[in-house]
Amino acid sequence: MKRPLALAAGACLLALAACDSAPAPSSDAGAETGGSSTAGSLPEPSVQPVGCETDEPLEIGLVTINLQALFFNQINEAAQAMADENDVDLQIISGNDDSVTQANAINTLVADGVDAVIVAAVDTEGIKPAIRAADEAGIPVVAVDAIVDDPAVDAQVGTANAEGGSLIGEELLEISGGEGEVGIVSALNSTIQLERQQGFEDAVTAGGMTIGTVVDGRNIQENAQAAAENLLTGNPDLQYVYATGEPALIGLAAAVRSQGAQDRVSAVGWDLSDPAVEGLEEGWIAGVVQQNTFEFGYQAMAAAIDLACGNPVEQENPVDIQIVTPENVSDYLYYLEG
Repeated sequence: MKRPLALAAGACLLALAACDSAPAPSSDAGAETGGSSTAGSLPEPSVQPVGCETDEPLEIGLVTINLQALFFNQINEAAQAMADENDVDLQIISGNDDSVTQANAINTLVADGVDAVIVAAVDTEGIKPAIRAADEAGIPVVAVDAIVDDPAVDAQVGTANAEGGSLIGEELLEISGGEGEVGIVSALNSTIQLERQQGFEDAVTAGGMTIGTVVDGRNIQENAQAAAENLLTGNPDLQYVYATGEPALIGLAAAVRSQGAQDRVSAVGWDLSDPAVEGLEEGWIAGVVQQNTFEFGYQAMAAAIDLACGNPVEQENPVDIQIVTPENVSDYLYYLEG
């Protein structure tokens, strides 16, 4: 680990409040995942690390869930941009949707003596032995997206997933009038998406709807599409569907289009993508929970830098969500630019 030569004077705590929205980035946003990116091509961060002077650049590892979803790639872009601004060597590693792969990646980073680790956990329980090993080695850990309830985690950057599920459930209740059955395209291997599913189910059942078939897309786009195809085929009268994440919603959109079901299905879900925006503009997708992906990356990297420097950070760093609808979708298209 690189030891700081001097701490910056007047160390401050990371700000708790995340931006409710961000200014649109320019059209040249977004380098390849793990590559460099200029700060000017991305929304401005709401936080900056205090940082410190070191004899060599800090080394930080970011273990993500996968490199397929736009959601994770935007986290990576923002983290990389902040790393570049602060002369940090950032290594981004894909967990390939597998908790064992993630644990092995963290163990390798610990063995390499990095200065901090950021992890977006597939399985918040399964990752605990690896983050505890990092903690025992004196390496601070930042959990991003998924909340990992363990003392070995020094800072959490995340969204209230159950609350987001409840909010989008309320959106669906407005459309359904509290009547009807809703199918779900979930990812049963994902702690985060199970929280989103539970929050949604609690809201819609309290409002009078019933939960029908739940299919498992495993947070993989191709699997989600196949699962959604089966859901729609097996339930030809199904009118309402909820997708718990980006791959689930993309897979659902593909399935709805392949079956020409836009006129009978009303869907809600998580995370903007080109297929989701098309569905919003066509009107059959009624609402999407959008997280400020760039803030996830900025806040996680700022926390990791300050922890590596020995500066104090907030333990909880919540990032706000927005509900995107057919009426306001044009206000959020900057998430897809680049």
